[in-house]
Amino acid sequence: MPQASGCAVVVAALLVGAAGGQAATLTISCGSNAADAEFCGRYAQEWGRQHGHEVRIYSAPASATDNLALLRQQFAARSTSLDVVTIDVVWPGVLKDHLVDLKRYSGGAEAQHFPAIVANNTIAGRLLGMPWYTDAGLLFYRKDLLQKYGLELPRTWPELAAAARRIQDGERAAGSADFQGYVFQGRAYEGLTCNALEWISSYGGGSVVDPHGRVTIHNAQAARALDEAASWIGTITPRGVLNYGEEEARGVWQNGQAAFMRNWPYAWAMSQAGDSVIRGKVGVAPLPAGDGAGARSAATLGGWQLAVSRYSRHVPEAAALVMYLTSAEIQKRRAIGGAYNPTLPALYRDPELLAANPFMGELAEVFENAVARPATPTGLKYPAVSRAFWDATHEVLSGRMDGAAAVRRLEGRLLQTRRAKW
Repeated sequence: MPQASGCAVVVAALLVGAAGGQAATLTISCGSNAADAEFCGRYAQEWGRQHGHEVRIYSAPASATDNLALLRQQFAARSTSLDVVTIDVVWPGVLKDHLVDLKRYSGGAEAQHFPAIVANNTIAGRLLGMPWYTDAGLLFYRKDLLQKYGLELPRTWPELAAAARRIQDGERAAGSADFQGYVFQGRAYEGLTCNALEWISSYGGGSVVDPHGRVTIHNAQAARALDEAASWIGTITPRGVLNYGEEEARGVWQNGQAAFMRNWPYAWAMSQAGDSVIRGKVGVAPLPAGDGAGARSAATLGGWQLAVSRYSRHVPEAAALVMYLTSAEIQKRRAIGGAYNPTLPALYRDPELLAANPFMGELAEVFENAVARPATPTGLKYPAVSRAFWDATHEVLSGRMDGAAAVRRLEGRLLQTRRAKW
């Protein structure tokens, strides 16, 4: 992997050292989407200006899967190129040997954040990441088009498919040949794991591997959920969705070319931006439930943390930057400007924040009851588990296998991955 300095953008002019302190040059790995890069860079620059340090932004790969692979490569080489890294909610157990214990630098600030997230980030008593923002999958929909076609907000996946087909057919007949009913993240990567877990959980098909480490994916409900999703491809969803990540789906959506979209909350602020053709036309709701016994709405728990590399030459300064960026003040500003869900419960009662993002209050239950990926029971083997899951799902979506065959074969692969234990 190239050194970060070769890929980095200097976020500020060279800064003069703060009085009484030693100037440091830090590199932070921000998120890959446009909003995250903007808000991460802006506030990192602000901190650097206040404290006399130079801050550089490393542009991480857009795919979380590629991002993790590159981080592991950097850490294996004990590279000093990255100081602050952004890590997914499922990565602390995978990267635990390469991250600094932040308890020494936090001053107890972690007690202000959601306890479950702090617990997720704490391994063997070591606080490996400070909560940066939390996430859960949401359904975005065109309020104006539901009204135009006299439709109610769909509550189940079959209802969504019917509504999406009705709107898609109508818009295409009116001259919008490329209009799509529904877009989501269908590429073979971690984003597809998130979508597929929502489908399977919503049909009562479990969570692939249960909290006790038992492989549970081989069941009729899971197979049915995958078959339902496969039925969308080429009908209400373009075949190109098999190569969509978050930003590809958002691009179609924000260009006004889709009736429904599954994405993370960040897409709300971008949909409402001044140059958005769908500004004022967007609604946000829980994802649909499955159909039949055990059906419910399910949203995959997401979210990102800020951590400090053990190999940083400037650990105290990097930890100070982390504490600044995860503070209530910056989380509030990011929530208002970028629709990032804070990790501090107190902010969900803040009037300014709720005025900017009404859905955060309305959908609080979604975030509180989101479905966790099986990262905790599978530990260091989670990346292999997730890859097997998204590969099996992609096979079904691509029409190369049906749901029943896919979950049967996936069970065998996971049992082989587990062997004696996770």
